[in-house]
Amino acid sequence: MRCLKIAGRVVRQVVKDRRTLALLFLAPMIVIFLLDVVLTSKVGKPRVMAVGLPADLQTAVGQEAEVTVSSDLSYAMEQLKKQETDAVLMYSKPNVTVSVEGTQGSVTASVKKAVAAAVGRYSKDTASKEAEEQMQSQKEKILRQLQDQLRALQKPGKAESSTSPALSAPETKLSLSMTGVQYSYLFGSDDMTAFDSIAPLMMGFFIFFFVFLIAGVAFLRERISGTLERLLATPVRRFDIVFGYFLGFGVFVFLQTLLIEFYMVGVLHIALKGSFLLLMAVNLLLAAGSLSLGTLLSAFARNELQLFQFIPLVIVPQILFCGLFSLRGAPEWTVILSKIFPLTYAADALQNVALRGFGLESVWQDLLILFGYMLLFLVLNTLVLKKYRKI
Repeated sequence: MRCLKIAGRVVRQVVKDRRTLALLFLAPMIVIFLLDVVLTSKVGKPRVMAVGLPADLQTAVGQEAEVTVSSDLSYAMEQLKKQETDAVLMYSKPNVTVSVEGTQGSVTASVKKAVAAAVGRYSKDTASKEAEEQMQSQKEKILRQLQDQLRALQKPGKAESSTSPALSAPETKLSLSMTGVQYSYLFGSDDMTAFDSIAPLMMGFFIFFFVFLIAGVAFLRERISGTLERLLATPVRRFDIVFGYFLGFGVFVFLQTLLIEFYMVGVLHIALKGSFLLLMAVNLLLAAGSLSLGTLLSAFARNELQLFQFIPLVIVPQILFCGLFSLRGAPEWTVILSKIFPLTYAADALQNVALRGFGLESVWQDLLILFGYMLLFLVLNTLVLKKYRKI
């Protein structure tokens, strides 16, 4: 009976907390729906640019991919670098050279599948035509030789031998040219593993996730313990309080970010083609944004359980839409939704620096957006403190 009374009290407490009920029942359905949308979407036909392909091969490729014809190889490679196309196909008889960007495994796999199917169909058709042409040529050659031998036998003035010469047909041999495929990678390589391609994204996610937890829980404890209320009772401005906590927690966030990056680059040896310092700058700005977001959301939680309930709504969508999973075949609204998450811009910058070796001139916009998110969350955090003290 005592256990039933305790259970009843717990049920009443949960029922009275509408936010807990909403997150308990609605959050799982939202996350499952997003997972279904992202994971069931398929990468459509790859986009390729054809440079100097034979008409038959271009037709075969067009059945497997979206083909754009270009006569300028340098322009096609520039489009590949900008990720405006997925591959560039060039033909040098009898081989096809396929250049791919190489950092997105799903896109590269889609290109390889399409090229293999197209080249296989083209080789089969070409071999069939060559075989037919060679057989016809051999038939005509045999016929001419037989006619020459018959005319030689029928020449007058020659003594007829007792035995007629045997008519011999020439040896027939087919020589068919097979089309081969050679791959070249703009940034990646054939040896790149799945972990290598997603490692920069995972680095950003782990930094974002753990900093969010540390900041949210620590700031929540400051409020629950009464420390924040005592500070608010002093003449100290709200922004000074928020920025002070931000700097204080920022010391540990900096050390954690540094440790994660050193471990992934120095111990796990993930691919790093760009600057280590620029990669650190991206991660630190992401961590700063996560720190300010964690302290902001902690103001809406009464305890750690309510803070953790924000994870399905704040953290999970970001990992789904940051680029870890391809959104090529997903609905358009998922692409639009991904633009509101800071992790999307951090992931883009991390990929550009780590896998593509780009410099500051290519990622400054992502850095600026991450800095803007940090300032936005700090300002919102200052405004939220009004409900604790109006000064």
